[in-house]
Amino acid sequence: MPLLHPQSLRHPFIVFQSTTTRSNSTSRLSLSHKFLHSQSSTISISRTRILKRVSQNLSVSNSVSAQASGTGESVATTSERDVLKALSQIIDPDFGTDIVSCGFVKDLGIDEALGEVSFRLELTTPACPVKDMFENKANEVVAALPWVKKVNVTMSAQPAKPIYAGQLPLGLSRISNIIAVSSCKGGVGKSTVAVNLAYTLAGMGARVGIFDADVYGPSLPTMVNPESRILEMNPEKKTIIPTEYMGVKLVSFGFAGQGRAIMRGPMVSGVINQLLTTTEWGELDYLVIDMPPGTGDIQLTLCQVAPLTAAVIVTTPQKLAFIDVAKGVRMFSKLKVPCVAVVENMCHFDADGKRYYPFGKGSGSEVVKQFGIPHLFDLPIRPTLSASGDSGTPEVVSDPLSDVARTFQDLGVCVVQQCAKIRQQVSTAVTYDKYLKAIRVKVPNSDEEFLLHPATVRRNDRSAQSVDEWTGEQKVQYGDIAEDIEPDDIRPMGNYAVSITWPDGFSQIAPYDQLETIERLVEVPPLSPVEV
Repeated sequence: MPLLHPQSLRHPFIVFQSTTTRSNSTSRLSLSHKFLHSQSSTISISRTRILKRVSQNLSVSNSVSAQASGTGESVATTSERDVLKALSQIIDPDFGTDIVSCGFVKDLGIDEALGEVSFRLELTTPACPVKDMFENKANEVVAALPWVKKVNVTMSAQPAKPIYAGQLPLGLSRISNIIAVSSCKGGVGKSTVAVNLAYTLAGMGARVGIFDADVYGPSLPTMVNPESRILEMNPEKKTIIPTEYMGVKLVSFGFAGQGRAIMRGPMVSGVINQLLTTTEWGELDYLVIDMPPGTGDIQLTLCQVAPLTAAVIVTTPQKLAFIDVAKGVRMFSKLKVPCVAVVENMCHFDADGKRYYPFGKGSGSEVVKQFGIPHLFDLPIRPTLSASGDSGTPEVVSDPLSDVARTFQDLGVCVVQQCAKIRQQVSTAVTYDKYLKAIRVKVPNSDEEFLLHPATVRRNDRSAQSVDEWTGEQKVQYGDIAEDIEPDDIRPMGNYAVSITWPDGFSQIAPYDQLETIERLVEVPPLSPVEV
């Protein structure tokens, strides 16, 4: 039986329910009797489908109204509604939502007398692989309206803010996406993939930087040939000015005039931290980090200092490579960094009309199969690919029409799409529903959506301000938190948590894993027509 919570008396639409965990778990106590620190729960949310549909319809309606209000009217005219309805036929393949609901349509202008329509499509990245399709389709669907004689579509991109609510180092504060290229094993072609991926993204129109994080054996000075091969220091700001080659910003210990480092691990971590965070990267759409081999202090430092958006894993066909790569994938998994693609390098070569596999087969596909990474890309053994790395001109620049360049183009499209999808999932993972006075949670890569009572979330804080770190004693008591407390702000914090700001000024870090264990709100009845 559902147990009434005091909050449900104030809000007639919400009822709390205690249930059991997975099989063989014991029943949990109601919040009205005891403050809970549960391990996990799986609670079905009944009768919320109608509410979800209403919420979705309202969000779409608000989006359309917002687009129309850009023309100076609070209510869209018939012609504006016609245009927005036509544009809503265009679905973003990454988000699975029409471009009107995504908020891409800006500056809508209509001259009914002349039959002219103008608007701007503002995308989330200049490297969007479907921007030409969007432009052509937008022209097509709007021009099909019987009263339209001329359509003027302009394309733009608004760089997304970092997926991080905390205080980022100044150098990283204007970087939209940080991509780690990793293998955890040396000699598999990781630097080759990192450099060619970066220049592929730049060729797609993005602003890109490369950070060579291998202090012991930096590869970037060999693989690119910038005019200035020494990093400069801004004496006033005490920041590092990156060097550039063909529009891509570059930072490597090899450009510091020190060659290769001979130093202990803690010192290396400090050097990497300084190079990464004090560099004037400026506004970047993508920063590609060429990770050093291994899963030690240096790798953990990078993952903790930089809010990584995603990782690309590089391997070779041998079983030995798979063993080391698997360690890296598990490291990223623990740090909540999604691995979006696997690149299997040196797969094969063609000779005498036959294809040969000198190192065997299967390492890349085994990584994909075992860890569920969605995309696999094969790179052949090509003398030109190796030669381009030694000459200082990446293969995708020296021969952009080659098979290798096409593979990197596919990889670049994959990275752009997956980053956009991750950002969308993270930005909408935890929100506050003001009407229900409940926190709505949909963890990335999960189809389940559930509701949490704000006071319950606040009481379940496990920081040192709420729980004694030595004794485990609860500092914040049940009655210390008002039943009607509402969050002031909820912002994503990387790929693993959200930062919730409360009216008393307290900032709570709530990991997704913890939110999934908190007792949930259930029994949300459908809204009446009056309430709708």
